[in-house]
Amino acid sequence: MEQNTQIFGLRAVIEAINSGETIEKVFIQKGLKGDISQELESLLKQKSINQSYVPVEKLNRLTNKNHQGVVAQISPISYFDIEDLVLNVIESGKTPLFLLLDQLSDVRNFGAIIRTAECTGVDGIIIQKKGNAPINGDTIKTSAGAVFKMPICRVDHIKDAMFHLQASGIKVVAATEKTNNTLYDIDFTEPCAIIMGSEGRGINPSVLNLADHKAKLPILGEIESLNVSVACGAFLYEVVRQRI
Repeated sequence: MEQNTQIFGLRAVIEAINSGETIEKVFIQKGLKGDISQELESLLKQKSINQSYVPVEKLNRLTNKNHQGVVAQISPISYFDIEDLVLNVIESGKTPLFLLLDQLSDVRNFGAIIRTAECTGVDGIIIQKKGNAPINGDTIKTSAGAVFKMPICRVDHIKDAMFHLQASGIKVVAATEKTNNTLYDIDFTEPCAIIMGSEGRGINPSVLNLADHKAKLPILGEIESLNVSVACGAFLYEVVRQRI
C-alpha cells in the first residue's frame, strides 16, 4: 500500500471527493480565484474536509505536475464507522477501551500514540475530521505500521463521539491538568475512553465539560507538562496495570 497518494488539479480533486475517496487534506494556492475553485471550496466545507491555503512554492514541492493550484492527499487507510466499532467491541465481551484525540496537530505525535495504543490493547482511536493531524508517510513510519492494525474512526465533532460512547455505557476520562485528581484515582477497569488534547491548547473547554472524569499526571519537576504522546502512554499503561 502506498504511504501517501496525491491527486492534483481542480476538477480531479472535485471528482475524487464526489466519488467517495477519503481525502485527508487539500492544499489550495493562496489567492486562487474562479468558479471552479469556489465550487471546490464549497464542497470541502460541505464535506468537512481539512484544507490549507499555501504559497505556490509549497504545491510545487508536493508535485512537479500541473496542479492548477490544488493538491489533495488521499488517506492510505479506510476509516471505521464509530457505531459499528463500538457495538462490535461491546458484543465481543471484552471491556472497551477507546482513545479520543481532540485536534492533535503533530503527525509524529499521532503516529507514536497509534503505536502505543496498539501495544496497550486500545479498541479504537476516534479523531475529528477537521483539525486533526493527517495520516501520511510520517504518521505511518512513527506508528511502526500500527496504523494498519488499529481501527480509526473519523467523526464530524468529538462531542458527538463522546455522547455516543456515554450512551453505550462507556465513561469518558479527560487527561487534563485542570483537576485535583490524578489518573491513579480513576477506576479504569470499567468500560472507558480517554481523551487527549492538542499539543498547545489541550482539550477544548466545551469538550472538557462533557467528560465524566478529569485526571492528571503528577508532575514532580519544574516543567509543567509532558509531550502528549508520552502522557498518553502513561494513561494507557495505567489502564493496563489495573486490568491485569
